[in-house]
Amino acid sequence: MYPPATFRRLMPLALVLALPLAACSPGTANDGDRSAEAPPSVPVELATTMRGAVAASWTGTAPIEVDEEATVVARVAGELVALLAEEGDVVEVGQVLARLDGDRLRLEMREAEANLGRLRRDYERNLEMFRRGLISSEAHEMLRFELEAMQAVYERRALEYEYTAIRAPIPGVIAERHVRAGNTINAGEPTFRITSRAPLLAYLFVPEREFARLSAGQSAEVRVDALGGDRFPARVKRISPVIDPATGTFRVTLEIPDPDQRLRPGMFGRFAVVYERREDVLLVPRVALLDTEGGDAVFVVNDGTARRQDVITGFTAGELIEISAGLTDGDRVVVVGQNALRDGASVRVAGQGSGRQP
Repeated sequence: MYPPATFRRLMPLALVLALPLAACSPGTANDGDRSAEAPPSVPVELATTMRGAVAASWTGTAPIEVDEEATVVARVAGELVALLAEEGDVVEVGQVLARLDGDRLRLEMREAEANLGRLRRDYERNLEMFRRGLISSEAHEMLRFELEAMQAVYERRALEYEYTAIRAPIPGVIAERHVRAGNTINAGEPTFRITSRAPLLAYLFVPEREFARLSAGQSAEVRVDALGGDRFPARVKRISPVIDPATGTFRVTLEIPDPDQRLRPGMFGRFAVVYERREDVLLVPRVALLDTEGGDAVFVVNDGTARRQDVITGFTAGELIEISAGLTDGDRVVVVGQNALRDGASVRVAGQGSGRQP
């Protein structure tokens, strides 16, 4: 027992020391309120698995080309006096595209024709005399050789005169005109370029690892940037059996039907050759996949809780991807907000409804 005087001095000190202990004692009303607060729900968007078709394809780029193309050259020299076709014109085989001045060649042809007629008459008289034995066989043969030589000269002159009309060697469309009226054209000089209208082709050079997957007759699709990304059907026409050892590729020829004639040679195309197709498979949006290094996974939501689920993926179809294992019909997966989630996190669906279809 402390003396009364000492007890009175220690009492204020005891009260000061007791106040902090009382504030730190467990079971107070404030501590109970804080421990009862639940972690906030993470807003997410969901998509429900669906069934559909998916295909595997090899993609590549190539310009669109034509199967036939011809550069029309002048076969004789001369001044171009008439231009009868223009770029964009549709022409047929043998159609006259331009004419050269042929006065000199026409006169040479007529001269050769006259000489041929004279020799033919001489030969007929000679033949009668030969039958009567009035001339030797050597003289008769000599005249016959002269007649045949003049016949060849006349045919050559006539052919050269015919070449003053520049004609289309193939049917198609005039892609380029290289000459103008009044130009002096030399023999062998290009005058026009003609491209066939159909079929349109494209040549893809595919890595050799794809050789066993591709075959003639497979369907394909081409997307053309110049036409706003419009898509056109195509098919594999033929496949080269040879692998280029320098590049490790083989050539695949695609044929592109164009009944509406919207495509033009030289357009740039993005091609996809389908080599396998699967029907009635489980699909989810590709954005649902987590960006991780530990394999493919998604977050599946049940009763407001997100659970991480490992999955095995297959082929892709645009914005969708095949799920071959890990999910079932009707599962709802997170497509927005999944990168901020942890396994077992509480979530709430943003927006209206409980989910969206892929």
